[in-house]
Amino acid sequence: MPKAELSKSTIVIQWYNDKVSDSFKLPYNGDTLAVLIISAPKMFEELLKPFILGGKYKREGFNALKDEENERKEEGGSDPLDQCFRDVFNKLQTHFSQYKTTFIQDYELHHNRRPKILLQTAGHVSGSAYYYQRGDVPRAPWGEDKPIYGVSVHPRYGGWFAFRGVLIFEDIRVKGEELEYKDPIDCVSKREKRIELLEEFNYHWEEWRYRDILDGGDVEDRYSEEQKEYFGTLPKDRHKLVQKWREREGEEDVRS
Repeated sequence: MPKAELSKSTIVIQWYNDKVSDSFKLPYNGDTLAVLIISAPKMFEELLKPFILGGKYKREGFNALKDEENERKEEGGSDPLDQCFRDVFNKLQTHFSQYKTTFIQDYELHHNRRPKILLQTAGHVSGSAYYYQRGDVPRAPWGEDKPIYGVSVHPRYGGWFAFRGVLIFEDIRVKGEELEYKDPIDCVSKREKRIELLEEFNYHWEEWRYRDILDGGDVEDRYSEEQKEYFGTLPKDRHKLVQKWREREGEEDVRS
């Protein structure tokens, strides 16, 4: 797996199932091994953009891109990002073909629209990123009737990362001493900062500021301006950005 743009964390299913309600539990033995796939900030330039420009979309034109309004369907995402990581997971399954594996991507839903997995919870129990929720704020300033959604913070990247899915090894059982549970690093430790984090995420998420909230100074890496432009653009309009990339690439080919 490419190291610059992707990383992994391992869990056993029981760690996850112990943290979620019955409707979200995964139907595997508790000692089953699973691997969580995480994308770092460089993922866009080193994985997604080359996939869009040089892979399926180069062969098929922009028809799929223009359908991105319906990108995250129950039967599978048509968004380039979803397809890119489906390709990653397919390659991982091929690499580990001696095992029985199942992968669940971040966008996947059951037919009742319930997520197939809560990846932020999986990320928390893997020790890779702390999942901050209103319960992590003593004397929370919000009323009980006010919904406050949680957000994960990585100790190196802050909020400039994402969980992309999990690969489950159905026939690998892990003994307790083989994989030790580790709590994630509490990298937003002060109450005031946690309030700021949750409010920025819930009320101003499109301004990106919550991603920089981290104890001890600056994050190690951030999304590039081009990546922020891509993810900040409505899915139905992203094909226009891809067209610009292609035109720019063509101009560079002519100059060379």
